[in-house]
Amino acid sequence: MSKFNRLGFTLLELLLVIAILGILAALISGNFISSIKKGKDAARKADLASIQRGLELYYEDHQIYPTAITFGSELSSTNSDNVKRVYMQKIPDDPRGGNIHYEYISSDGTQYQLYACMEHSGQILPVISKDYTMTCATNCIDASNNTVVCVYGVSSSNITP
Repeated sequence: MSKFNRLGFTLLELLLVIAILGILAALISGNFISSIKKGKDAARKADLASIQRGLELYYEDHQIYPTAITFGSELSSTNSDNVKRVYMQKIPDDPRGGNIHYEYISSDGTQYQLYACMEHSGQILPVISKDYTMTCATNCIDASNNTVVCVYGVSSSNITP
């Protein structure tokens, strides 16, 4: 038997395996972070659509949109017979939480606009209103291939977002 029986890995072999695992982890984590951002953006779009349905139900009963809404609370009203009607149990807020909220604009109740900042820059957004700007950290591409602030919006049917 040889004096130097090989029972383990050499330092070079261990470093090579660690380097390969590090490269694979770096590749996977980039896709993972991108997937998280895409998921949050999908949740934002679904939230805005849900709020939009609640606002349209409110409009059917009152012929006016609320001039302000509070995210995290319910959207409801009480009629003259003191009967409460709930349109949304809880108005959803931005998935990031903290001080980051959706923006609701309705000055006189005849129309509304609802906006959210998107996180994933790899999406093409529909053209948004040129007279409104929302401060967001991400830039996207619009339908005309221009770089724009990554804002997604919905509105009442009598106005464009």
